[in-house]
Amino acid sequence: MKSTTRALPAFIAMLGLSALLGASPAHAESGCLTAPPAPGVEQSRLADPRTGQLIERGGLLSFTQRFPAALCTARTAREAEALLDAWGSALWQSAVNRAQQRRPSDGLPPGDGLAPGDDRPLYWARLTMDTQLACWQPPFTIDPDALRARFEDASRGLTANRFSTTPGLRRVFISGFDPFGLDGDLRTANPSGSAALTLNGRRVTLADGATAEIRAVVLPVRYADFDRGIVERAFGPRMTAGPQAADRITTISQGYPGIFTLEAWAGRARSADPYPDNEGALSGGTYGHPVVAPGMGPGAEFIPTTLPVAAMTAATRTPYPVLLNTEVTEIPAGQSDPVDRADGPTPGSRAVAGGGGGYLSNEVAYRSNRLRLELAPAMPGGHLHTPVLTGLPADRTRLSGPEFERNEAAITAEILTLLSAD
Repeated sequence: MKSTTRALPAFIAMLGLSALLGASPAHAESGCLTAPPAPGVEQSRLADPRTGQLIERGGLLSFTQRFPAALCTARTAREAEALLDAWGSALWQSAVNRAQQRRPSDGLPPGDGLAPGDDRPLYWARLTMDTQLACWQPPFTIDPDALRARFEDASRGLTANRFSTTPGLRRVFISGFDPFGLDGDLRTANPSGSAALTLNGRRVTLADGATAEIRAVVLPVRYADFDRGIVERAFGPRMTAGPQAADRITTISQGYPGIFTLEAWAGRARSADPYPDNEGALSGGTYGHPVVAPGMGPGAEFIPTTLPVAAMTAATRTPYPVLLNTEVTEIPAGQSDPVDRADGPTPGSRAVAGGGGGYLSNEVAYRSNRLRLELAPAMPGGHLHTPVLTGLPADRTRLSGPEFERNEAAITAEILTLLSAD
């Protein structure tokens, strides 16, 4: 990305950040930054040079280059909060603009860029900036965790991402996820994150002829963030009466090879161990001993989808079939061992796994729909699993390829078709 402010919100210029985007990183004041702390599992992957290549080829290099200097301009805690809100929102909007091809040319030679909808540049740029933020030592008292949360929320679309107030416009709110499984292949992308970027702000004609606007967020694959309420922060404002309330919510994640699945049931439990999150953390729950996540509000063991599943499964079969998954795993009432059920839970049972398993994809569905039942029970909601995104070149020095990009675009196009069903 060239040093430009055309894609940045107006409030960036008000804070003086637009000048910093065109300034040299050497302008950072001495003494503002310190050596980085020991990296966590997620941050340690930044040592791989391919992460920097994804940032650069995705046009987001200016953010990681200029952010340290911007941090050093803050003089008070309030300025720091405003600065992190602004930079996070600008990073998010730049990634959305790129996905929707509303940005200046990045100046890269043909073949050196990435597909517009690629979600990986945003992920690695945000993680780099999180690491830079951890090095900041301002001359005033801050709450590092609170500031990091502000930046994370803003850079994931949780703030400054409002529905239009056009009369009669319906509102669809969706969520995707960061890439995960990165120790298997660092180049991994997540089609749900790509769809969130590509569809955020898009308008679509529904099956009944009405027009709807889509707004989206991209959530982390980290148990700790879920424990601290990021799902509730993302979905709560969309369930409160007013112009920003959604008419439908759909959580989306990557699921099974070759198919879309609509999950009929979301379960209350975590049970995915020994599969870790992006930080290498475990949930503490297994199929034999499921657990309820910290911060989870009261609710049923299983919550059914209320999406228009008949219309959605009939909406498209190309290139991927769309199936309704009614499977769950439960501990039946009066028993102690888990049982797989093909046709949903039985009365009085304890949740082990929803149709989407016992990992964060199931949990985002449960948390968002538990909150929906509390705040806006008439609103339809549920979870959609995408096909696994395949097609990366066998040569791991190559970051993208035609098959990968075709598959990513096809999944997003089919998600849009499914969201249009009514």
